[in-house]
Amino acid sequence: MDASGIPLDDWLAQGRVFSYRGHQIRWWEAGAGEPLLLIHGFPSGSWDWHYLWDALAARYRVIALDMIGFAFSDKPRHYPYDLLDQADLQQALMAHLQLAEYHVLAHDYGDSVAQELLARHQESAGFLRSMCFLNGGLFPETHHPVLLQKLLMSPIGSLIGRRYNRERMARTFGNIFGPQTQPDERELDAFWRMIEFNQGPRIMHLLIRYMADRRVHRDRWVAAMQQSRLPMRVIDGAVDPVSGAHMVERYRQLIPNPDTVLLPHIGHYPQVEAPDQVLEHYLAFRQRLVERTAEAVPA
Repeated sequence: MDASGIPLDDWLAQGRVFSYRGHQIRWWEAGAGEPLLLIHGFPSGSWDWHYLWDALAARYRVIALDMIGFAFSDKPRHYPYDLLDQADLQQALMAHLQLAEYHVLAHDYGDSVAQELLARHQESAGFLRSMCFLNGGLFPETHHPVLLQKLLMSPIGSLIGRRYNRERMARTFGNIFGPQTQPDERELDAFWRMIEFNQGPRIMHLLIRYMADRRVHRDRWVAAMQQSRLPMRVIDGAVDPVSGAHMVERYRQLIPNPDTVLLPHIGHYPQVEAPDQVLEHYLAFRQRLVERTAEAVPA
């Protein structure tokens, strides 16, 4: 795997656009084989996957989009941002590509979107092949929001968003990355470009509503995870103060036969901090699915 990843300008040049509810959505696709949908987190975008992108594309047909309100997709000022709509958006892209079944690898905010997709999978004929979660608030009771998130949820949230800048972003990211895997200036520049594009900080107080959405849908989503026979794995940076080892402990309490991997010394962005480890554990997860399928086929 190329340790330098994909520079943001090169990443942008590879993007495509499709329309969703009258808004322009930036998306990416590469590789061939079984479809793998990558779902990014808050407050960044699909470039988060750039270290893994080529390695995954060498094995699968990888697809990712910047959700509405994020990175290089449209960021309308008056829009009912919620997690169910973001799940609708993911499914709209899959329908656009005429993909009836796919695997999912998600992170952070994207975990909640993936949980909604899993619940829909359980309630329908089924369209998912597997689900892998990176650090995210799978259970509201174990999610420890950072100060910025708390302020954005407060009555002065819109003011906080307008005053958000690269310096404050860098401070927040420094607190949630592992102490030994801090983001460098190039990465921070790219994160900030995603956030500030099209005046993104002005809608951060609208995007943060996902924290309330998680509480509303918590029981339905957890029930889907408990009842599902879909292969699932959690790969988690252990020292993440937001959704680290404490979240994995709760996952092991609630989910039958839990498949979890803790990455020591890694924080909230394992796909950026330790992409080689994430790739190793994700490919091992997928290889187990191949082996199980082969065992299930009669000789």
